[in-house]
Amino acid sequence: MVDRIKHDAPVLIVGLGRFGAATAGQLDRLGREVLVVDTSEALVSKWSERVTHAVQADGRSLEALQQIGAQDFSIAVCAVGSSVEASVLIVANLVDLKIQQIWAKAISKSHGKILERIGANHVIYPEAEAGERVAHLVSGRMLDFIEFDDDFALVKMYPPKPIRGLALVDSGVRRNYNVTVVGVKSPGKPFTYATPETVVSNHDLIIVSGAEADIERFAALGS
Repeated sequence: MVDRIKHDAPVLIVGLGRFGAATAGQLDRLGREVLVVDTSEALVSKWSERVTHAVQADGRSLEALQQIGAQDFSIAVCAVGSSVEASVLIVANLVDLKIQQIWAKAISKSHGKILERIGANHVIYPEAEAGERVAHLVSGRMLDFIEFDDDFALVKMYPPKPIRGLALVDSGVRRNYNVTVVGVKSPGKPFTYATPETVVSNHDLIIVSGAEADIERFAALGS
């Protein structure tokens, strides 16, 4: 049985390109202990003052990873994507070091399949996912779009005209459009959970959940 990983466990990040740097920066802002590794002396020097630890080393070398204590981590991120060969070698090393949870960046589906086969628990396609998200955002009234498994999505948007000025129960959002208004934010106020009696106004923002296709149709109702 695999031991549960602590929610605040330190994270090893191999690669300080845009994706690795963004991940490291956000984890640091969340108060997580981070060790970043890169072959570039300049990048390591730049990040040494931003995160807990920054080390110049080659993640393609198992011995180099062992020397910096990579085997002591339960979570690792391979953020190297531009070189498929380097990415595969790094992930293979992380697997050999028996790191429980390995996240890896992939630049194509075939690259991702290889990473999964050698032991990556989570494969991320940052460019493709960002492109899909932007496509949703530029197509309508959505301000933010998060897609989960099975085409389920959570969206921040302005309320379409048919539901404004009515209580949610009266506008029949769920019945008519097959989506759920989860929360509402009025100007100058925090987000609150929506109830059947919640009335949505022109200036509100709403959080909506549902199937991606249903949300697209709902958003297309317009102003």
